[in-house]
Amino acid sequence: MGKETVKNTYVLQEDENIGTVQIADEVVAIIASLAATEVEGVSSMAGNITNELMSKVGVKGLTKGVKVEVFNHQVRAELAVLMEYGYNIPATSQKVQERVKNAIENMTGLTVTDVNIRIAGVNMSAGKH
Repeated sequence: MGKETVKNTYVLQEDENIGTVQIADEVVAIIASLAATEVEGVSSMAGNITNELMSKVGVKGLTKGVKVEVFNHQVRAELAVLMEYGYNIPATSQKVQERVKNAIENMTGLTVTDVNIRIAGVNMSAGKH
């Protein structure tokens, strides 16, 4: 993916009578981040805070650990996640991929072609397993 495209915006809908609807890459990345951290077994995004703290501190920094590319109404996402100790990594990663794909497609109308997951670490916090 290489290039940073956070500031790009894309037209989702255009109607000559009403106007256009645009979305920024950063918004797609935030959707991906929030969806990923909703999956049981995901501690947080790499370099990021937990989903509980996200609601308290706002959206700044929610895209850490997430890269997205949008081209021709197609999205490719790469996520670096921290897992909770004790969870099955392949099964949890598949749930993350499905949740992220569904969230982006349902909220934006864009087509998700890839959701690549990198496990960046394991959180040893007590209480989950």
